[in-house]
Amino acid sequence: MKKIVSLLVLIVLFSSCNEYQKALKNEDVAAKFEIGTKMYEAGKYSKAIRLFEQIAPQYRGKPQAEKLFYMFSQSYYKTKQYTLSGYQFESFVSGYPKSEKVQEAAYLGAKSYSMLSPEFSLDQTDTFKAIEKLQNFIDTYPNSEYLGEANESMRILSDKIEKKVFENAKGYNTVSEFKAAIVALDNFIIGFPGTKFKEDALFLKFDSAYQLGINSVPAKMEERLKVAKTAYTGLMKYNAETKYKERANEMLARVETDLQKFTK
Repeated sequence: MKKIVSLLVLIVLFSSCNEYQKALKNEDVAAKFEIGTKMYEAGKYSKAIRLFEQIAPQYRGKPQAEKLFYMFSQSYYKTKQYTLSGYQFESFVSGYPKSEKVQEAAYLGAKSYSMLSPEFSLDQTDTFKAIEKLQNFIDTYPNSEYLGEANESMRILSDKIEKKVFENAKGYNTVSEFKAAIVALDNFIIGFPGTKFKEDALFLKFDSAYQLGINSVPAKMEERLKVAKTAYTGLMKYNAETKYKERANEMLARVETDLQKFTK
């Protein structure tokens, strides 16, 4: 019995493969559409794509075009070809605005771009593009069933941008570019007022001002030490029990000691 079942499976697979190969070479676009649909429904998306690519131009404007381009878009998405699926889903939304699939297509188009977003340490051009696409979806379909997923994707992408900007600002402190660090950290705090990195950013700003002050030339030292003291106050105002409290207090003591030189 097992041998018979195995034989039947092989026959079906061979028949399907043979049918697909014939369709690739066939000039009949209707036959390609039929076999392409069978491949799609069977989850053989790469094979479906090859057939859909051949007939897509001829089907534009035809009654079956909506189904074809939806399957075409989904096939790219299922095979993780997100640049192509993003483009195809956007084209579908533009071409078939009254389709019952339009919201799903709009969401998957935006999600395709989000799937192209790289690690936070890399260039975030694709992340910004994904955020723009998702925001457009949210604005266009505020009551969509995909709204929760879209908002979650937006949160993840926004967190990535936030971490990228913070790490860039932090990097100036790490390489002792303290003037640049103060500016970058200020811009970060202003740009992301609710950030989870605010305490870290405020301490790094203080540390940068401190390092700049205590290592300054005499002519600029007093002014820079006062800037450091103000940065300390900003940190303590944000969180009087900051995790950096002990270290910050030691640094402040040094600042105040050095400032005393200018009161004599």
